[in-house]
Amino acid sequence: MLSETQLHHLRDEIKTWGQQLGFQQVGIATTELAEAEAHLLNWLAKSRHGEMSYMERHGTKRSRPAELVAGTARVISVRMDYLPPDAREPWSVLNDPALGYVSRYALGRDYHKVMRHRLQRLADRIAEHVQPFNYRAFVDSAPVLEKALAEQAGLGWIGKHTNLLHREAGSWFFLGEIYTDLPLPADVPTGAHCGTCAACIDVCPTQAIVAPFVLDARRCISYLTIELRGSIPIELRPLIGNRIYGCDDCQLVCPWNRFARTSAEKDFQTRDELDAPQLIDVFAWSEDEFLRRTEGSAIRRIGFACWSRNIAVALGNAPTSEAVIDALQTRLDDPSELVREHVQWALTQHGH
Repeated sequence: MLSETQLHHLRDEIKTWGQQLGFQQVGIATTELAEAEAHLLNWLAKSRHGEMSYMERHGTKRSRPAELVAGTARVISVRMDYLPPDAREPWSVLNDPALGYVSRYALGRDYHKVMRHRLQRLADRIAEHVQPFNYRAFVDSAPVLEKALAEQAGLGWIGKHTNLLHREAGSWFFLGEIYTDLPLPADVPTGAHCGTCAACIDVCPTQAIVAPFVLDARRCISYLTIELRGSIPIELRPLIGNRIYGCDDCQLVCPWNRFARTSAEKDFQTRDELDAPQLIDVFAWSEDEFLRRTEGSAIRRIGFACWSRNIAVALGNAPTSEAVIDALQTRLDDPSELVREHVQWALTQHGH
């Protein structure tokens, strides 16, 4: 059993080791998430999670860490900046209907792999110094309230757009966790600093932020283009514009992101020019080409049909041209019913 002094020292060591491994910040959270649990249950009761049935299926395991991993006393929460330094300026892509916009987090290597590897190395370092040390590491791989835990750990506050914000780093970062039975001294939450700002609420193309701190996933473009596996609601398609994988608008307008830093991680640098792809070019990809070009990328998980569906919608929102119509017509007989439906909708938008 470690003494209180030893636990304080270990906490400081963990933070140092984490930064040496490439995390920009490390904090320690308690497992008390009663307020976040109430918010989650209310959100689920109103069906704002859409078809993400797994959100409901796990019950209170998401908000009660010790139910997910028995014996959990503390959560080591980490953040890692991901904004790629070499990517095209986002608004210049969003304002060019010939291009497709891909959320900046997905331009490089799949963050799950990068973060999980680093978290394992951090856990190994702790295990070298403390025995026994029971833990489990997570990166979007289990029912975890990662933003609420990060807030508890002093890594920032949950903004009105429901993303985590940090006064000196904005919101362009990933989160990861190590659940542990070590009774480490917990950090103190920072408090919220959104004030009266409503920029994220005002800018949302589909008005998915239905109230401060409340997101209706069913209207969110990130949900529609990534999580939703079926047909995108017709009334929302024109609002998606040229966003073919995710949406960053609420982050792009957030004043705190003036302080965000680009990532030094080579794994997060832009791949295959997906920071500003020509819609017609990526719509012409075969499934084999899609799989090859998205190898090691988070984009691959949505599959070729959903990728094509998203681009068809973007082409439907593009200015009418012979090239756009020709591109769409090449997929009228696509093997996927989902793709065919969205291609036909897009052609209808162009009077065909």
